Amino acid sequence: MAIVIFYEKPGCVRNTLQKSLLAVAGHTVQARNLLLERWTSERLHSFFGDLPVAQWFNRSAPRLKSGEICPEQLTASEALTLMIADPLLIRRPLLEVNHERRVGFEPTIIDHWIGLNSKPTQADLESCPQKSDAKPCPIVENTR
Repeated sequence: MAIVIFYEKPGCVRNTLQKSLLAVAGHTVQARNLLLERWTSERLHSFFGDLPVAQWFNRSAPRLKSGEICPEQLTASEALTLMIADPLLIRRPLLEVNHERRVGFEPTIIDHWIGLNSKPTQADLESCPQKSDAKPCPIVENTR
């Protein structure tokens, strides 16, 4: 089984469930506080792989829900700068196993990567279970 470095927001209900699923699968989970980590653009970007910039963001972050930030309108550089200044914007969890890094907790992907030893589920294991009152981003032509 794997040693999983798990960057979380302490107290997050979903992160607690995710860590439990990993532990039940036999993995050793080393939880780290995502909010206190000293991020660099290069290191943070390494968790996102080829995902579009909009998928790097925590959709439950207050600045996204208010409409202040619209990830679909940002470049990678702009997104990373915002996330380093405000780690609540970072999609959780960030996972690292043997120097391979990933973002998010999609059970099927995690199962193929390191194994979950549980029935795959389509349940949402990432979004905040609190009621979302997110405002949609304005439709602006992206010229970037």
